[in-house]
Amino acid sequence: MYQAYQNHMDLTAPWRTGAAYALKYLNLVPQGVSDKLFGRLAAALELISRTSLTYSRPAYGIDKVMVGNHEREVTEEVVYTTPFGSLLHFKKENSPEQPRLLLVAPMSGHFATLLRGTVKTLLQDHDVYITDWHNPRDIPLDQGKFGLDEYTEHLITFLDQLGPRSHMVAICQPSVSALAAAAIMCEDNHPARPATLTLMAGPIDTRILPTKVNVFAKSKPLKWFEENLINYVPIQCKGAFRQVYPGFVQLTAFVSMNLERHIKQHIDLADHLAKGDKEKAETIKTFYDEYFAVMDLSAEFYIETIRDVFQEHLLPQGKLTYRGRPVHPASIKRMGLMTVEGEKDDICSIGQTLAAQDLCTGVRTYRKVHHMQAGVGHYGVFSGRRWNNEIYPLLRDFVHVNA
Repeated sequence: MYQAYQNHMDLTAPWRTGAAYALKYLNLVPQGVSDKLFGRLAAALELISRTSLTYSRPAYGIDKVMVGNHEREVTEEVVYTTPFGSLLHFKKENSPEQPRLLLVAPMSGHFATLLRGTVKTLLQDHDVYITDWHNPRDIPLDQGKFGLDEYTEHLITFLDQLGPRSHMVAICQPSVSALAAAAIMCEDNHPARPATLTLMAGPIDTRILPTKVNVFAKSKPLKWFEENLINYVPIQCKGAFRQVYPGFVQLTAFVSMNLERHIKQHIDLADHLAKGDKEKAETIKTFYDEYFAVMDLSAEFYIETIRDVFQEHLLPQGKLTYRGRPVHPASIKRMGLMTVEGEKDDICSIGQTLAAQDLCTGVRTYRKVHHMQAGVGHYGVFSGRRWNNEIYPLLRDFVHVNA
């Protein structure tokens, strides 16, 4: 299926390229010359040129940020890299010393740039690093596999690069691996174990108020996921023959959950373009430029996540292992623990992340913080107005108190 899809996209590429070139020249036509006709034609060409996905990471585009009353220039610096991911540092010029923070991005079909707004907000008061995951379709097969153990191992390695008294914030899916990494590092008395661990909208215990996503994950045997969702990377790619859960399949599933909304957005886009309302059109285009930038998941990581997190619930039952070692959340000590949930989260419901508080019995009560944000869904936990104005100040104070 993946090979057929890639062949189709390659064959139709000239049509999209032609539409993009035609649109470029059409935009040179002076305003006032048959605006209505050219507006409709421009809208059609724009939609044709956008009928494809991209498998390359978009730019973060964070050049400057306010630190206190001063604007600081930001440059991206790769501190450490493996075939599967890079530790990316957002370095601020002439910035005062601030708490070092590792932002752990999910591997769920999109690139870490989905957290662009989260990074920009955190940069105000923190020295921010992010797990910048690479697309498996670009990773040669001889580089080995990437499963849950490898993900957790990357977190431990990245924290080691940051050094002692750093802080870790995990968004959504990687909350399980982040908690496992913290437990292993505490048990080993690792000098770079994090000073705080913040889990935001993460599936620590999906037995609690199961969502549609949780129900679906348990509605099929594991073999069904392997046979129906796992494909080989096409021969045109660097990662040819690597087994993956393709990004275009994931995106199709996401879009189908809110199909009417996405159709309306594209109708609105065409309408704005035809009327020359560039600002409104640009807002929609910017969103879908990010949304249609998709990343495959390695088969091992996807299948192990379905099995260990959503079907067998190994972590809350005390059965999760890392490299054959039992993971003991009770080993987490001398560390602050914060959990954040959204009232309207239909992906990770209320209580699923809070469960970490009960598992981490070694954390002192006065170092535990839980926040349930009213009125927000899944993405509102880490992006948007309420994240900036209501959730982030709590996280910032929690980190600084435990720095």
